[in-house]
Amino acid sequence: MKPRESAAFIASVSKDVKLNPVGIKRVASEIVQGIVSHEFEPNNMMIHSYPLPVTEDTSSIEWMFVADALNFSFWALEENAHYSVELRGKKYTGYMALCAAITKAQEAGIPITNPKYYANVTKETVNEIFMSNSGEPIPLLEQRWIILQECGKIINDKFEGEFCNCVRQSGNSAQKLLDLIVSNFPSFRDEGVIEGERVSFYKRAQILVADIWSAFKGKGLGSFSDIDTITMFADYRVPQTLVHFGAMEYSEKLNKLLSTNHTFTNGDREEMEIRGCSIHAVELIKEELKSQSVDFNKEGLPINSAMIDYFLWEYRRRFAADLAKVPYHKVRCIYY
Repeated sequence: MKPRESAAFIASVSKDVKLNPVGIKRVASEIVQGIVSHEFEPNNMMIHSYPLPVTEDTSSIEWMFVADALNFSFWALEENAHYSVELRGKKYTGYMALCAAITKAQEAGIPITNPKYYANVTKETVNEIFMSNSGEPIPLLEQRWIILQECGKIINDKFEGEFCNCVRQSGNSAQKLLDLIVSNFPSFRDEGVIEGERVSFYKRAQILVADIWSAFKGKGLGSFSDIDTITMFADYRVPQTLVHFGAMEYSEKLNKLLSTNHTFTNGDREEMEIRGCSIHAVELIKEELKSQSVDFNKEGLPINSAMIDYFLWEYRRRFAADLAKVPYHKVRCIYY
């Protein structure tokens, strides 16, 4: 099953995670309010917040591929000890720290976004490039090194040394590009089994598609006629925001596990319920937004899951102190 169908199925059988229609409406109202007040600008999607002046050319696609190939597991058990990197005097945390590390490497003359380079990069070099401010290695260093080499070799063997050739093969279809990524790059196969059904989430693969769409403003290589088929990107932060707004609710048993900093294993039922219900919640928020009286077309704004995901993700970053009291699920894996 694709992520949207998987999410609907998971929500229908979920035992420890429930969706609340009142909270769904509340998120939709918050988004409308943010758009009307111009506090939230969906046209400035996440790509334009990166610590890098991204241009609309193939070099940006190669950069985004590396960033999203390594876009996973930045959390720390202690809230103030997350992975961080400093760039040009500014400290970045989490995923933005990874982006900062890539940019620092480029500025130092290291061709980190060239598949011919990272297909053979050493573990020691990867450690140096992504070292945190604290002098600690980036989480899951070994896996990141393996993924970089594997992805580089696949791009060199199958796509003539450039990931943008994979994008060109998609024929301007987000789903075709998603299929190409998942079928060719094993580390993007974010799947699981629940109640005997194989389900998919494809967090990193979908965010890569959405990043390309956003960077190119839906034109050229980023012109995907079916971008609306991409779901939200099921991670560990967006569910935190959904719980904050009351769109998603956890059972007492699950709340207790989360409050004790329990570390789940990728594929645990509770973990898949949180991720699947998050995707389905965003689909319901999207439908609620479409019923609003605001003329989004007049604003030139996309009403899709990527935009809603960005709102929820960015809201968590803006109000990190407030949301710190909402526990989030912790999993050390390569998928998110």
